[in-house]
Amino acid sequence: MALGASALGGMLGMASGIFIVPLLTMVAGVNIHTAIGASLVSVIACSCGSAADYLYSRLTNVRLAVVLEIATTLGALTGVLLTGIIPVPFLFVLFSIILVVSAVQMLSRRREFLAPADGRWAHWRLDSSYPDVQLGRDIAYEVKRIPAGMSLMYGAGLISALLGIGSGVLKIPAMDTALKLPIKVSSATSNFMIGVTAAASAIAYFVRGEIVVPVAGPVALGSVIGAILGARILLVIPGEKLRLLFVGVLLILAVQMLLGAFGIDLVRAPA
Repeated sequence: MALGASALGGMLGMASGIFIVPLLTMVAGVNIHTAIGASLVSVIACSCGSAADYLYSRLTNVRLAVVLEIATTLGALTGVLLTGIIPVPFLFVLFSIILVVSAVQMLSRRREFLAPADGRWAHWRLDSSYPDVQLGRDIAYEVKRIPAGMSLMYGAGLISALLGIGSGVLKIPAMDTALKLPIKVSSATSNFMIGVTAAASAIAYFVRGEIVVPVAGPVALGSVIGAILGARILLVIPGEKLRLLFVGVLLILAVQMLLGAFGIDLVRAPA
């Protein structure tokens, strides 16, 4: 289960926990807190397992990841402070709307379009290039609208903290629509960022004793193998197909969140 979830999560740049938690709770009958602890270990293993391939292939923009992670972390801290104040059903509805809007915006960019550089953010040195296997050459890209991207990353961290979910599902649409990054670069950079975020959260679960080795161990092993597999697939899959796959996952999650607003939970089993 961890291998398959991490292969999909690593390929899409999303936290594999969004797939592993329901699998562990509904299929394996694991306690929800133990499942979340194991999923955090899975996210770290997934990020580390695919990091080498992405860095070697120059898909991960490390400079950009560090800049965006600052905004995401600030948003997450704000979300922690607001926990319990905003009604959960309202958050579920808001999140489902955001997912649908993100899916529509990503569909509108089905063809990779790289606008000419205007040099406005050149001093940030965030622009880079990545190798395109299909075209057989490097594709240069410019990072656009950094303030807008930072604002969306702040919102991603805020909502993920309020709902207790990974922010990768929101980071990629933000990088795709605001920063105008190629979808493969967005996925690889998001995968790098979620590992950093999950490492901080995993410490709290470890201190509380909710990372159970007999569960987290096999999950971590499967996650590393799955992440490497997902990274290899990402390198060869066409960007348009990857975008359509991600849009499909967004719509499925939007339906799940909307049902959750009305108390219909298809993901979590009773603890």
